[in-house]
Amino acid sequence: MIQLLAPTHWKDYELIDCGDFEKLERFGSVTLIRPEPQAVWKKTYSEQDWKKTANITFRGRSATSGEWVKKNLSIPDRWHVEYKNDEVAIKLRLGLTSFKHVGVFPEQAVNWDFISSSIKKFKTPQPKVLNLFAYTGAASLIANAAGAETTHVDSIKQVVTWANENQELSGLKDTRWMVEDALKFVKKELKRGKKYNGIILDPPAYGHGPNGEKWKLEDHIQEMMQDVVQLLDEKEHFLILNTYSLGFSSVIVENLIRTSFPAVKNLETGELYLQATSGIKLPLGVFGKFCNV
Repeated sequence: MIQLLAPTHWKDYELIDCGDFEKLERFGSVTLIRPEPQAVWKKTYSEQDWKKTANITFRGRSATSGEWVKKNLSIPDRWHVEYKNDEVAIKLRLGLTSFKHVGVFPEQAVNWDFISSSIKKFKTPQPKVLNLFAYTGAASLIANAAGAETTHVDSIKQVVTWANENQELSGLKDTRWMVEDALKFVKKELKRGKKYNGIILDPPAYGHGPNGEKWKLEDHIQEMMQDVVQLLDEKEHFLILNTYSLGFSSVIVENLIRTSFPAVKNLETGELYLQATSGIKLPLGVFGKFCNV
């Protein structure tokens, strides 16, 4: 059965409303208006309510960049939020980037809970976890805080540096940082005979490696999945595949996992969304995940 899952207990995040290709959301004490291509419906709250509530609004200049307009110039460009569940707690440094992101994808909190609970079930004293396309490292830090020996792989040096800042902020240490093309790294780990108890994949629709390697989700995800499942520990393992692409459904993700790993057990698939205070649901990607202990 296809699941619909949303974060339920993140006090430092709130989706207030969304519509007309925008979203109004609060991160800690800062409330933002950002573009949202999925929000094709009308806003629930009035334009006046949005403007009154928001501290900062993103104005796009092109499809990939823009600028932030502050209601008050004293509002900082960087601030901190916390995430905690029953097992772990982490802190994240957020910031205003020129491409509308702030350093975290809040719907992923659903997957963070799955990561920490899976690790806590393992009998392995210090399970090994690999986070691919790892961005600013929230999932890596969740795994680290839950007791895993964690390897974090991303092709962009600046975001790996950002992830390291988040590690220090969270009072954690010893994450293994790798600035490398994810597919190349996986192939190297296969040659080395490495095994992991947990693997996290959140690939972009498009991307580039540090040496110009091209990544296109529909062209490369099958090869990636076939390689990645060979890295899984046979006895105790979990895997999460999350995709944010308008053309991908949870059925596609299910087929990718089942054909790459026919022995899969406990497979769950579905869609992640954010529940707005206004009552509307904002869909934000599809997932497939399984855990074997």
